[in-house]
Amino acid sequence: MSDQQINKVTTKKQNLVLSENPVLRYLSFAGLYLGQGIPDGMIFYAIPAWLAMNDKTPVEIASFVAVIGVPWSFKILIAPLMDRYTILSMGRKRPWVIFGQLGLILSFLSMSFVADPLNNLSGLMIVGFFISFFGAFQDVATDGMAIDVVPVKEQARANGLMWGTKIIGTSLSLLIGTALINLLGLSTAVALLSIAVAFIILIPIFFREREGEKIMPWTKGKASDTSKETQLTNWRQIFKSLLKVVLLPSTLVMIMATFCFGIMYGYIDTLLPIFTVQELGWSNTEYSQVFSITTIVGGLLGMSVGGVLIDFFGNKRVITIYFSITLLLIMSMGLISEFWENDKIIFGFIMIYYLFYTFITIGIFSTSMKLCWPVIAATQFTLFMTFSNLGRAVGAWLLGTLKGLMSWEYVFLCIAISPLISIIFLSFINFKKQKQAIEKFEID
Repeated sequence: MSDQQINKVTTKKQNLVLSENPVLRYLSFAGLYLGQGIPDGMIFYAIPAWLAMNDKTPVEIASFVAVIGVPWSFKILIAPLMDRYTILSMGRKRPWVIFGQLGLILSFLSMSFVADPLNNLSGLMIVGFFISFFGAFQDVATDGMAIDVVPVKEQARANGLMWGTKIIGTSLSLLIGTALINLLGLSTAVALLSIAVAFIILIPIFFREREGEKIMPWTKGKASDTSKETQLTNWRQIFKSLLKVVLLPSTLVMIMATFCFGIMYGYIDTLLPIFTVQELGWSNTEYSQVFSITTIVGGLLGMSVGGVLIDFFGNKRVITIYFSITLLLIMSMGLISEFWENDKIIFGFIMIYYLFYTFITIGIFSTSMKLCWPVIAATQFTLFMTFSNLGRAVGAWLLGTLKGLMSWEYVFLCIAISPLISIIFLSFINFKKQKQAIEKFEID
């Protein structure tokens, strides 16, 4: 074979390797996040709105959202498992991505078999719990793979694209899922959307992390030298390394900032379908249309400019501005109750909130990755996300509790405290000191 032919074969192989192809990286991770967004759109948004439409109480709906949010807090238990065990010849995280996506497909499809779901909230919660579990499983593996193969200079933009596609997937799932629920029922709606989730598994099946690795355990290939060097081989090493980096000041304040952000996230996401359907008299279709339009706009802007703004202005400064605007927006909503009957006001609130929520999320992801020690990046990054998702469950629970104690005006005002606390914690992050400490760990 001539040198020219060898070069062509090598180039063709590299085109299907995530570490070698920036375009493939962006598209693959965007596709995997889209795969998370479809089930999320149904269980976190379409079903709560459907329950509100059918006169379920705020406490029942908030309980459902809180229960399905709990598995996302298990991510910190899953991540060390992924850092310790893998089929290294297939890549450090790719085997886990395939497993997580397969579990997500099967658990999501199983929701279509829940009998009489409207009057069987326990059954709905159990299936929703497993959908969230495998969604969290796939998320941990995908984030770990992204940290491994996406260069630091690309991470902010990659996060913008990933989170933007997840929001678009969530929005389209809510819009289409609501229409299908109203037309064909919940079981058929879930079964049809499961087909789209199933196609996403083709991404990790056909693309390698690094050149020379196996596509499947029975195919040819071997572990890359890079994967061998970064793979931890015992539990003591993993937990000792994690403890070192967790005790760094910037890691600790980032954990608290993500927790407070998660409370705001879960609180508002649970509030909106109940508030718009039961307080303002919207139908679940009207809510899904408004939510989908506003979040798709936020997702597209996040994909196009969210990461770029962080690269240009810096993580801390930009996120602080985003949190400040969100804080003022939520406070304003609690102070203008006389205008709530104006649909344009509510539409504007949802639009602006989800725009800045998207930008904040991209910033939180990028900042978290920047604080990670590559040796245990998947576990450390997952620790940040675990506290965010724990906050999400707490926020959903708080909404159900506070709504029983006070009017909607005060319900809005209470949640404005959360972004304020996040701003305070973020001000103590020091990237330079974090980097110096991690470099010292590596020398030791």
